[in-house]
Amino acid sequence: MSNKEGRIARHRSPTRRQFTALALAVATTASLMSTTAYAQSVDLSQWSPEYIRSIAGTETYDTAATCGAVVPNDYEGRVSYWYTGAFEADPLIAHEQDAAFWEAFKEAYPNIQTDVQSITYNELLDKFRTSLLGNAAPMVVRLQILGGVEFAAKGYLDPLAPEDVGYTSADFWPGALKSVTWDGTGYGIPTNNETMAFIWNAKIFADAGLDPESPPATWDDVVTYSKQIKDQLGISGYGLVAKQNAGNTPFRFMPQLWAYGGGALDEAEENPTYDSVHINNEGSKQALQAAYDMYVRDKSVPTSALTNTQAENQGPFIAGQLAMMIAHPAEYAKMLDLASQATGADKEVADAVVENMRYGLIPEGPARRAVVFGGSNIHVVNPQYVEGEYDEQAAKALICMWTSPEWSTKLAWVGSNPGHLGGFKTEWMKERLDTIKFLDVTTSMLPNGIPFPVLPEAPEIMNIIVPDMLQNALTESMTVDEAAEDAARKIEELRSGM
Repeated sequence: MSNKEGRIARHRSPTRRQFTALALAVATTASLMSTTAYAQSVDLSQWSPEYIRSIAGTETYDTAATCGAVVPNDYEGRVSYWYTGAFEADPLIAHEQDAAFWEAFKEAYPNIQTDVQSITYNELLDKFRTSLLGNAAPMVVRLQILGGVEFAAKGYLDPLAPEDVGYTSADFWPGALKSVTWDGTGYGIPTNNETMAFIWNAKIFADAGLDPESPPATWDDVVTYSKQIKDQLGISGYGLVAKQNAGNTPFRFMPQLWAYGGGALDEAEENPTYDSVHINNEGSKQALQAAYDMYVRDKSVPTSALTNTQAENQGPFIAGQLAMMIAHPAEYAKMLDLASQATGADKEVADAVVENMRYGLIPEGPARRAVVFGGSNIHVVNPQYVEGEYDEQAAKALICMWTSPEWSTKLAWVGSNPGHLGGFKTEWMKERLDTIKFLDVTTSMLPNGIPFPVLPEAPEIMNIIVPDMLQNALTESMTVDEAAEDAARKIEELRSGM
Protein backbone atom coordinates (compact mmCIF):
# COMPACT_ATOMS: atom_id res chain seq x y z
CA MET A 1 0.00 0.00 0.00
CA SER A 2 3.01 2.30 -0.01
CA ASN A 3 3.31 5.22 -2.38
CA LYS A 4 4.97 3.70 -5.47
CA GLU A 5 6.86 6.86 -6.32
CA GLY A 6 7.96 7.37 -2.71
CA ARG A 7 7.43 11.10 -3.06
CA ILE A 8 5.56 13.82 -1.20
CA ALA A 9 3.24 15.17 -3.89
CA ARG A 10 3.54 18.85 -4.80
CA HIS A 11 1.16 21.37 -6.35
CA ARG A 12 2.94 21.31 -9.70
CA SER A 13 -0.06 20.18 -11.69
CA PRO A 14 -3.79 20.85 -11.40
CA THR A 15 -4.39 17.34 -10.03
CA ARG A 16 -3.56 16.65 -6.41
CA ARG A 17 -2.40 13.16 -5.52
CA GLN A 18 -5.13 11.37 -3.65
CA PHE A 19 -4.70 9.53 -0.39
CA THR A 20 -3.69 5.91 -0.89
CA ALA A 21 -6.54 3.43 -0.83
CA LEU A 22 -5.60 2.27 2.63
CA ALA A 23 -5.40 5.77 4.04
CA LEU A 24 -8.73 6.74 2.56
CA ALA A 25 -10.37 3.56 3.81
CA VAL A 26 -9.09 4.08 7.33
CA ALA A 27 -9.75 7.80 7.41
CA THR A 28 -13.27 7.72 6.04
CA THR A 29 -14.74 4.39 7.10
CA ALA A 30 -13.01 3.22 10.27
CA SER A 31 -15.00 3.65 13.43
CA LEU A 32 -13.43 5.44 16.37
CA MET A 33 -14.67 2.50 18.40
CA SER A 34 -13.09 0.03 15.97
CA THR A 35 -12.37 -3.49 17.14
CA THR A 36 -9.87 -4.09 14.34
CA ALA A 37 -6.33 -5.09 15.28
CA TYR A 38 -3.97 -2.56 13.76
CA ALA A 39 -0.25 -2.65 12.96
CA GLN A 40 2.45 -3.75 15.40
CA SER A 41 -0.11 -6.09 16.99
CA VAL A 42 -1.68 -3.14 18.82
CA ASP A 43 -5.23 -4.36 19.30
CA LEU A 44 -7.55 -1.41 19.77
CA SER A 45 -10.39 -3.75 20.75
CA GLN A 46 -8.52 -4.54 23.98
CA TRP A 47 -7.57 -0.95 24.77
CA SER A 48 -7.61 -0.46 28.54
CA PRO A 49 -5.16 0.58 31.26
CA GLU A 50 -4.23 -3.09 31.74
CA TYR A 51 -3.66 -3.72 28.03
CA ILE A 52 -1.65 -0.52 27.60
CA ARG A 53 0.68 -1.59 30.40
CA SER A 54 0.95 -5.13 29.04
CA ILE A 55 2.32 -4.04 25.65
CA ALA A 56 4.64 -1.27 26.87
CA GLY A 57 8.30 -2.19 26.53
CA THR A 58 7.73 -5.22 24.28
CA GLU A 59 9.27 -3.86 21.05
CA THR A 60 12.49 -2.10 20.04
CA TYR A 61 12.99 0.14 17.03
CA ASP A 62 16.00 1.37 15.06
CA THR A 63 14.70 4.75 13.97
CA ALA A 64 17.77 5.84 12.00
CA ALA A 65 17.74 2.61 9.99
CA THR A 66 13.98 2.75 9.39
CA CYS A 67 14.13 6.31 8.10
CA GLY A 68 17.35 5.57 6.22
CA ALA A 69 15.34 3.16 4.08
CA VAL A 70 13.08 6.09 3.14
CA VAL A 71 15.77 8.75 2.71
CA PRO A 72 19.39 7.53 2.66
CA ASN A 73 21.26 8.56 5.81
CA ASP A 74 24.04 10.13 3.73
CA TYR A 75 21.62 12.42 1.88
CA GLU A 76 22.79 16.03 1.60
CA GLY A 77 20.18 18.75 1.84
CA ARG A 78 18.36 21.31 3.95
CA VAL A 79 15.01 21.45 5.75
CA SER A 80 13.18 24.32 7.46
CA TYR A 81 10.71 23.57 10.24
CA TRP A 82 8.34 25.50 12.55
CA TYR A 83 6.75 23.98 15.62
CA THR A 84 5.90 24.67 19.24
CA GLY A 85 8.78 23.25 21.22
CA ALA A 86 9.64 23.32 24.89
CA PHE A 87 9.37 26.70 26.62
CA GLU A 88 10.26 28.09 30.04
CA ALA A 89 7.13 26.85 31.80
CA ASP A 90 7.59 23.28 30.55
CA PRO A 91 9.25 20.68 32.79
CA LEU A 92 12.93 19.91 32.32
CA ILE A 93 12.30 16.57 30.62
CA ALA A 94 10.45 18.33 27.78
CA HIS A 95 13.55 20.43 27.09
CA GLU A 96 15.79 17.38 27.34
CA GLN A 97 13.75 15.33 24.88
CA ASP A 98 13.52 18.23 22.43
CA ALA A 99 17.30 18.66 22.48
CA ALA A 100 17.81 14.90 22.22
CA PHE A 101 15.70 14.75 19.05
CA TRP A 102 17.84 17.28 17.23
CA GLU A 103 20.99 15.48 18.32
CA ALA A 104 19.55 12.19 17.05
CA PHE A 105 18.48 13.76 13.76
CA LYS A 106 21.96 15.18 13.24
CA GLU A 107 23.47 11.78 13.95
CA ALA A 108 21.09 9.99 11.57
CA TYR A 109 21.39 12.66 8.86
CA PRO A 110 24.71 14.47 9.34
CA ASN A 111 24.51 16.11 5.91
CA ILE A 112 21.05 17.66 6.26
CA GLN A 113 21.12 21.24 7.50
CA THR A 114 18.22 22.30 9.70
CA ASP A 115 16.60 25.73 9.96
CA VAL A 116 14.30 25.36 12.96
CA GLN A 117 12.05 27.82 14.76
CA SER A 118 10.19 27.01 17.99
CA ILE A 119 7.19 29.34 18.19
CA THR A 120 4.71 29.63 21.05
CA TYR A 121 1.32 27.96 20.75
CA ASN A 122 -0.56 31.27 20.66
CA GLU A 123 1.73 32.83 18.04
CA LEU A 124 2.32 29.96 15.63
CA LEU A 125 -0.86 30.13 13.54
CA ASP A 126 -0.69 33.89 12.99
CA LYS A 127 3.00 33.79 12.13
CA PHE A 128 2.42 30.91 9.72
CA ARG A 129 -0.42 32.80 8.01
CA THR A 130 1.80 35.84 7.55
CA SER A 131 4.67 33.76 6.16
CA LEU A 132 2.38 32.17 3.57
CA LEU A 133 1.24 35.55 2.29
CA GLY A 134 4.88 36.52 1.73
CA ASN A 135 5.98 33.15 0.28
CA ALA A 136 8.31 32.83 3.25
CA ALA A 137 6.94 29.71 4.93
CA PRO A 138 8.97 26.73 6.19
CA MET A 139 9.00 23.45 4.31
CA VAL A 140 7.51 21.58 7.25
CA VAL A 141 5.20 22.81 10.03
CA ARG A 142 3.65 21.12 13.05
CA LEU A 143 0.24 22.50 14.06
CA GLN A 144 -2.47 21.76 16.63
CA ILE A 145 -4.75 18.94 15.53
CA LEU A 146 -7.21 21.06 13.53
CA GLY A 147 -4.88 23.92 12.73
CA GLY A 148 -4.12 22.42 9.34
CA VAL A 149 -7.62 22.32 7.90
CA GLU A 150 -7.67 26.08 7.31
CA PHE A 151 -4.48 25.87 5.28
CA ALA A 152 -5.33 22.66 3.43
CA ALA A 153 -8.65 24.17 2.31
CA LYS A 154 -6.77 27.15 0.83
CA GLY A 155 -4.18 25.04 -0.98
CA TYR A 156 -1.28 26.02 1.26
CA LEU A 157 -0.46 22.43 2.24
CA ASP A 158 0.60 19.51 0.06
CA PRO A 159 -0.95 16.06 0.41
CA LEU A 160 0.90 13.88 2.88
CA ALA A 161 0.16 10.35 4.12
CA PRO A 162 2.07 7.98 6.41
CA GLU A 163 2.92 5.86 3.36
CA ASP A 164 5.00 8.76 2.01
CA VAL A 165 7.51 8.42 4.85
CA GLY A 166 7.70 4.65 5.24
CA TYR A 167 4.75 3.92 7.55
CA THR A 168 1.18 2.75 6.94
CA SER A 169 -2.06 4.43 7.83
CA ALA A 170 -2.77 1.47 10.11
CA ASP A 171 0.10 2.72 12.29
CA PHE A 172 -2.06 5.68 13.39
CA TRP A 173 -5.39 6.19 15.15
CA PRO A 174 -8.41 6.30 12.81
CA GLY A 175 -9.61 9.41 14.63
CA ALA A 176 -6.26 11.09 14.14
CA LEU A 177 -6.31 10.37 10.41
CA LYS A 178 -9.76 11.94 10.17
CA SER A 179 -8.28 15.13 11.57
CA VAL A 180 -5.81 15.38 8.66
CA THR A 181 -8.28 14.52 5.91
CA TRP A 182 -9.71 17.35 3.85
CA ASP A 183 -11.93 16.78 0.81
CA GLY A 184 -10.92 13.11 0.72
CA THR A 185 -7.19 13.75 0.78
CA GLY A 186 -4.72 13.38 3.63
CA TYR A 187 -2.60 16.45 4.25
CA GLY A 188 -0.61 15.53 7.34
CA ILE A 189 0.57 12.86 9.76
CA PRO A 190 -0.36 12.75 13.47
CA THR A 191 2.60 13.38 15.78
CA ASN A 192 0.87 13.01 19.14
CA ASN A 193 -2.63 12.39 20.41
CA GLU A 194 -4.23 13.30 23.69
CA THR A 195 -7.46 12.75 25.54
CA MET A 196 -8.70 13.70 28.98
CA ALA A 197 -10.29 11.70 31.77
CA PHE A 198 -12.78 12.11 34.60
CA ILE A 199 -11.37 13.16 37.99
CA TRP A 200 -13.05 12.91 41.37
CA ASN A 201 -12.33 13.31 45.08
CA ALA A 202 -12.90 9.95 46.76
CA LYS A 203 -13.29 11.48 50.24
CA ILE A 204 -16.03 13.84 49.09
CA PHE A 205 -17.81 10.88 47.48
CA ALA A 206 -17.65 8.92 50.74
CA ASP A 207 -18.82 11.90 52.81
CA ALA A 208 -21.78 12.35 50.46
CA GLY A 209 -22.77 8.68 50.67
CA LEU A 210 -21.34 7.65 47.29
CA ASP A 211 -18.94 4.81 46.51
CA PRO A 212 -15.55 6.55 46.85
CA GLU A 213 -13.83 4.28 44.32
CA SER A 214 -16.48 4.35 41.61
CA PRO A 215 -16.94 7.35 39.30
CA PRO A 216 -20.34 8.07 37.76
CA ALA A 217 -20.94 5.55 34.98
CA THR A 218 -23.20 7.82 32.91
CA TRP A 219 -23.74 11.53 32.39
CA ASP A 220 -27.14 11.13 34.03
CA ASP A 221 -25.19 9.86 37.06
CA VAL A 222 -23.03 13.00 36.97
CA VAL A 223 -26.17 15.11 37.34
CA THR A 224 -27.43 12.89 40.18
CA TYR A 225 -24.07 12.74 41.99
CA SER A 226 -23.52 16.47 41.65
CA LYS A 227 -26.91 17.18 43.25
CA GLN A 228 -26.33 14.65 46.04
CA ILE A 229 -22.94 16.20 46.87
CA LYS A 230 -24.44 19.69 46.90
CA ASP A 231 -27.41 18.62 49.04
CA GLN A 232 -25.32 16.61 51.51
CA LEU A 233 -22.19 18.75 51.82
CA GLY A 234 -23.10 22.18 50.47
CA ILE A 235 -20.22 22.20 47.98
CA SER A 236 -20.10 22.04 44.20
CA GLY A 237 -20.40 18.61 42.67
CA TYR A 238 -19.23 19.00 39.08
CA GLY A 239 -16.82 21.58 37.64
CA LEU A 240 -18.93 22.83 34.76
CA VAL A 241 -17.04 25.12 32.36
CA ALA A 242 -19.12 27.43 30.15
CA LYS A 243 -17.00 30.49 29.42
CA GLN A 244 -17.59 32.17 26.07
CA ASN A 245 -14.82 32.19 23.47
CA ALA A 246 -12.74 29.71 25.46
CA GLY A 247 -11.47 26.36 24.18
CA ASN A 248 -11.88 24.79 27.62
CA THR A 249 -15.66 24.94 27.18
CA PRO A 250 -16.08 22.69 24.11
CA PHE A 251 -13.34 20.34 25.34
CA ARG A 252 -15.52 19.61 28.38
CA PHE A 253 -19.03 20.01 26.99
CA MET A 254 -18.69 18.22 23.65
CA PRO A 255 -17.94 14.82 25.27
CA GLN A 256 -21.26 15.17 27.10
CA LEU A 257 -23.08 16.30 23.97
CA TRP A 258 -21.65 13.46 21.86
CA ALA A 259 -22.44 10.94 24.59
CA TYR A 260 -26.13 11.80 24.40
CA GLY A 261 -26.09 11.37 20.61
CA GLY A 262 -25.60 14.98 19.62
CA GLY A 263 -22.93 16.88 17.77
CA ALA A 264 -22.18 20.22 16.21
CA LEU A 265 -22.45 18.51 12.82
CA ASP A 266 -22.19 14.76 12.25
CA GLU A 267 -18.58 14.57 13.46
CA ALA A 268 -19.42 11.79 15.95
CA GLU A 269 -20.68 9.45 13.21
CA GLU A 270 -18.47 6.72 11.75
CA ASN A 271 -18.37 8.40 8.33
CA PRO A 272 -18.91 12.11 8.87
CA THR A 273 -19.78 14.28 5.89
CA TYR A 274 -20.09 17.55 7.84
CA ASP A 275 -23.12 18.37 5.72
CA SER A 276 -25.83 18.06 8.38
CA VAL A 277 -26.24 20.12 11.54
CA HIS A 278 -26.83 18.07 14.70
CA ILE A 279 -26.56 20.77 17.36
CA ASN A 280 -30.35 20.92 17.61
CA ASN A 281 -31.11 17.20 17.54
CA GLU A 282 -32.64 15.42 20.53
CA GLY A 283 -29.30 14.19 21.83
CA SER A 284 -27.78 17.66 21.82
CA LYS A 285 -30.80 19.06 23.60
CA GLN A 286 -30.63 16.33 26.25
CA ALA A 287 -26.99 17.22 26.95
CA LEU A 288 -27.84 20.90 27.16
CA GLN A 289 -30.75 20.07 29.47
CA ALA A 290 -28.37 18.14 31.76
CA ALA A 291 -26.10 21.18 32.00
CA TYR A 292 -29.15 23.36 32.68
CA ASP A 293 -30.34 20.99 35.40
CA MET A 294 -27.01 21.17 37.21
CA TYR A 295 -26.59 24.92 36.90
CA VAL A 296 -30.13 26.30 37.18
CA ARG A 297 -32.33 23.64 38.74
CA ASP A 298 -29.94 22.00 41.21
CA LYS A 299 -27.35 24.75 41.60
CA SER A 300 -24.83 21.93 42.08
CA VAL A 301 -22.01 23.44 40.01
CA PRO A 302 -20.02 26.64 40.63
CA THR A 303 -22.08 29.77 40.06
CA SER A 304 -18.98 31.16 38.33
CA ALA A 305 -19.21 28.45 35.64
CA LEU A 306 -20.32 31.08 33.12
CA THR A 307 -16.90 32.73 33.34
CA ASN A 308 -14.81 29.73 34.38
CA THR A 309 -12.11 27.94 32.46
CA GLN A 310 -10.58 24.76 33.86
CA ALA A 311 -8.01 26.92 35.67
CA GLU A 312 -10.79 28.27 37.89
CA ASN A 313 -11.73 24.71 38.90
CA GLN A 314 -8.27 23.98 40.27
CA GLY A 315 -8.52 26.20 43.35
CA PRO A 316 -11.85 24.80 44.60
CA PHE A 317 -10.74 21.25 43.88
CA ILE A 318 -7.50 21.48 45.88
CA ALA A 319 -9.46 23.19 48.66
CA GLY A 320 -11.88 20.25 48.87
CA GLN A 321 -14.79 22.36 47.62
CA LEU A 322 -15.29 20.66 44.24
CA ALA A 323 -15.85 16.95 43.74
CA MET A 324 -15.62 16.19 39.99
CA MET A 325 -14.04 17.63 36.84
CA ILE A 326 -12.55 16.69 33.45
CA ALA A 327 -8.83 17.27 32.82
CA HIS A 328 -5.52 15.96 31.49
CA PRO A 329 -3.10 13.65 33.34
CA ALA A 330 -1.03 16.76 34.07
CA GLU A 331 -3.80 17.88 36.45
CA TYR A 332 -2.42 15.56 39.10
CA ALA A 333 0.98 17.25 38.88
CA LYS A 334 -0.78 20.61 39.13
CA MET A 335 -2.52 19.52 42.33
CA LEU A 336 0.80 18.35 43.76
CA ASP A 337 2.25 21.76 42.97
CA LEU A 338 -0.67 23.59 44.59
CA ALA A 339 -0.44 21.37 47.65
CA SER A 340 3.27 22.11 47.99
CA GLN A 341 2.50 25.84 48.09
CA ALA A 342 -0.21 25.55 50.75
CA THR A 343 0.48 26.27 54.41
CA GLY A 344 -1.15 25.57 57.78
CA ALA A 345 -4.64 24.11 57.74
CA ASP A 346 -4.85 24.64 53.97
CA LYS A 347 -1.83 22.36 53.58
CA GLU A 348 -3.56 19.56 55.48
CA VAL A 349 -6.67 19.87 53.30
CA ALA A 350 -4.66 20.02 50.07
CA ASP A 351 -2.60 16.96 50.95
CA ALA A 352 -5.81 15.05 51.69
CA VAL A 353 -7.24 16.08 48.30
CA VAL A 354 -4.14 14.81 46.49
CA GLU A 355 -4.32 11.54 48.40
CA ASN A 356 -7.99 11.12 47.46
CA MET A 357 -7.66 12.22 43.83
CA ARG A 358 -8.89 9.55 41.42
CA TYR A 359 -8.98 9.26 37.61
CA GLY A 360 -11.53 7.26 35.62
CA LEU A 361 -13.13 7.01 32.19
CA ILE A 362 -15.34 9.87 31.11
CA PRO A 363 -18.96 8.77 31.67
CA GLU A 364 -21.08 7.21 28.94
CA GLY A 365 -24.32 8.51 27.51
CA PRO A 366 -27.20 6.80 25.74
CA ALA A 367 -25.26 6.86 22.46
CA ARG A 368 -21.58 6.39 23.38
CA ARG A 369 -18.63 7.23 25.59
CA ALA A 370 -16.75 10.15 24.05
CA VAL A 371 -13.88 12.55 24.56
CA VAL A 372 -12.31 15.23 22.40
CA PHE A 373 -9.46 13.85 20.34
CA GLY A 374 -6.62 16.32 20.67
CA GLY A 375 -2.97 16.50 19.70
CA SER A 376 -0.89 17.79 16.80
CA ASN A 377 -0.11 16.95 13.18
CA ILE A 378 2.91 17.54 10.96
CA HIS A 379 2.43 19.00 7.48
CA VAL A 380 4.40 19.82 4.34
CA VAL A 381 3.89 23.22 2.74
CA ASN A 382 3.07 23.78 -0.92
CA PRO A 383 6.52 24.62 -2.39
CA GLN A 384 5.32 27.84 -4.04
CA TYR A 385 4.86 29.35 -0.56
CA VAL A 386 8.19 28.13 0.85
CA GLU A 387 11.13 30.42 1.36
CA GLY A 388 14.15 29.25 -0.65
CA GLU A 389 14.63 26.02 -2.52
CA TYR A 390 12.26 23.24 -1.54
CA ASP A 391 14.01 19.99 -0.52
CA GLU A 392 11.54 17.14 -0.62
CA GLN A 393 13.91 14.43 0.59
CA ALA A 394 15.12 16.42 3.58
CA ALA A 395 11.49 17.13 4.53
CA LYS A 396 10.66 13.42 4.35
CA ALA A 397 13.65 12.52 6.53
CA LEU A 398 12.55 14.95 9.23
CA ILE A 399 8.93 13.80 9.15
CA CYS A 400 9.92 10.13 9.28
CA MET A 401 12.04 10.71 12.38
CA TRP A 402 9.45 12.92 14.13
CA THR A 403 6.54 10.53 13.58
CA SER A 404 8.49 7.36 14.42
CA PRO A 405 7.48 5.13 17.35
CA GLU A 406 10.54 6.35 19.25
CA TRP A 407 10.24 10.10 18.83
CA SER A 408 6.46 10.41 18.76
CA THR A 409 6.70 8.88 22.25
CA LYS A 410 9.64 10.83 23.62
CA LEU A 411 8.46 14.19 22.29
CA ALA A 412 5.01 13.66 23.85
CA TRP A 413 6.51 12.81 27.23
CA VAL A 414 4.82 15.15 29.68
CA GLY A 415 1.16 15.11 28.76
CA SER A 416 0.28 13.48 25.47
CA ASN A 417 0.64 10.12 23.69
CA PRO A 418 2.56 8.90 20.66
CA GLY A 419 0.89 9.45 17.33
CA HIS A 420 2.46 6.26 15.99
CA LEU A 421 0.76 3.25 17.56
CA GLY A 422 4.10 1.47 17.72
CA GLY A 423 5.13 4.01 20.32
CA PHE A 424 2.91 2.29 22.86
CA LYS A 425 5.15 -0.78 22.66
CA THR A 426 8.42 1.03 23.34
CA GLU A 427 10.51 1.04 26.50
CA TRP A 428 9.92 4.79 26.71
CA MET A 429 6.16 4.31 26.96
CA LYS A 430 6.75 1.86 29.79
CA GLU A 431 8.89 4.45 31.58
CA ARG A 432 6.21 7.08 31.13
CA LEU A 433 3.52 4.79 32.54
CA ASP A 434 5.74 4.03 35.53
CA THR A 435 6.45 7.69 36.28
CA ILE A 436 3.34 9.65 35.21
CA LYS A 437 0.47 8.82 37.54
CA PHE A 438 -2.92 8.19 35.88
CA LEU A 439 -1.43 8.32 32.36
CA ASP A 440 -2.79 4.83 31.70
CA VAL A 441 -6.34 6.02 32.43
CA THR A 442 -6.29 9.05 30.14
CA THR A 443 -4.54 7.01 27.46
CA SER A 444 -7.27 4.38 27.65
CA MET A 445 -9.77 7.04 26.51
CA LEU A 446 -8.11 7.32 23.06
CA PRO A 447 -10.43 4.85 21.25
CA ASN A 448 -13.34 7.06 22.34
CA GLY A 449 -11.76 10.18 20.89
CA ILE A 450 -13.71 12.28 18.41
CA PRO A 451 -12.00 15.13 16.57
CA PHE A 452 -13.83 18.40 16.14
CA PRO A 453 -15.32 18.82 12.62
CA VAL A 454 -12.48 18.96 10.12
CA LEU A 455 -13.61 22.26 8.67
CA PRO A 456 -12.13 25.76 8.43
CA GLU A 457 -15.14 26.96 10.42
CA ALA A 458 -14.54 24.55 13.31
CA PRO A 459 -12.81 27.06 15.62
CA GLU A 460 -15.76 29.47 15.43
CA ILE A 461 -18.29 26.68 15.88
CA MET A 462 -16.54 25.23 18.91
CA ASN A 463 -15.19 28.34 20.60
CA ILE A 464 -18.04 30.76 19.87
CA ILE A 465 -21.29 29.07 18.89
CA VAL A 466 -21.21 26.15 21.34
CA PRO A 467 -20.30 28.31 24.38
CA ASP A 468 -22.92 30.88 23.34
CA MET A 469 -25.54 28.12 23.24
CA LEU A 470 -24.58 27.10 26.78
CA GLN A 471 -24.71 30.69 27.99
CA ASN A 472 -28.12 31.28 26.44
CA ALA A 473 -29.57 28.24 28.19
CA LEU A 474 -27.83 28.65 31.55
CA THR A 475 -28.69 32.33 31.87
CA GLU A 476 -32.27 31.50 30.84
CA SER A 477 -32.22 34.14 28.15
CA MET A 478 -33.47 31.28 25.96
CA THR A 479 -35.04 27.93 26.69
CA VAL A 480 -32.97 24.82 26.02
CA ASP A 481 -34.83 24.26 22.75
CA GLU A 482 -34.43 27.88 21.69
CA ALA A 483 -30.71 27.90 22.50
CA ALA A 484 -30.11 24.75 20.45
CA GLU A 485 -32.14 26.06 17.51
CA ASP A 486 -30.28 29.38 17.66
CA ALA A 487 -26.95 27.54 17.56
CA ALA A 488 -28.12 25.46 14.58
CA ARG A 489 -29.11 28.60 12.68
CA LYS A 490 -25.71 30.17 13.36
CA ILE A 491 -23.84 27.08 12.17
CA GLU A 492 -25.93 26.91 9.01
CA GLU A 493 -25.31 30.59 8.31
CA LEU A 494 -21.59 30.18 8.94
CA ARG A 495 -21.35 27.21 6.60
CA SER A 496 -23.32 28.97 3.88
CA GLY A 497 -21.20 32.11 4.09
CA MET A 498 -24.11 34.36 5.06
